[in-house]
Amino acid sequence: MPKILLVTGDAAEVLEVMYPYQRLLEEGYEVHIAAPTKKKLQFVVHDFVDGFDTYTEKLGHTWPADLAFADVDPADYAALVVPGGRAPEYIRNDADLQRIVRHFVAEGKPLAHLCHGALVLAAAGVLDGRRTAAYPAVAPDVRAAGGEFVDEEAVVDGVLVSARAWPDHPAWMREFVAVLRAKAPVS
Repeated sequence: MPKILLVTGDAAEVLEVMYPYQRLLEEGYEVHIAAPTKKKLQFVVHDFVDGFDTYTEKLGHTWPADLAFADVDPADYAALVVPGGRAPEYIRNDADLQRIVRHFVAEGKPLAHLCHGALVLAAAGVLDGRRTAAYPAVAPDVRAAGGEFVDEEAVVDGVLVSARAWPDHPAWMREFVAVLRAKAPVS
């Protein structure tokens, strides 16, 4: 059974972690969650409130990380998922996470990201010349990293599949699962 790595940390958007995690389990993949350290992670809920110019944040579910970034051998995994939320703002600076992301891109393995997850790819230096969706507020970061920001619900650039945020989940996972079925099928 192919394994998929999902990388995140505290303050990740709970829907953006749990939806792909459970959807990929349903598809028959083994999914491991990696974070800066192996611990119970605190996820958050981002939502919009009338009168606010941006989203609000409330505490969400907790979930254990299976392993720390430093303990990940990316060669053990067929694909990578990078959810959004606030976690990408700080995990992007982790040298081991950058090593992991660069491995997936260099090896041409399927990689899905959404929302603020693009910050991780930008920090790893792998967006140059790539088309990608992200949360619209991250568009300047995508462009600064040499990527082309695309404001669509699911953007496929080779084996890179991206989306803007959790409302795009159905289109995002539909495209990512199609890539997985072609590149890393479940036996």
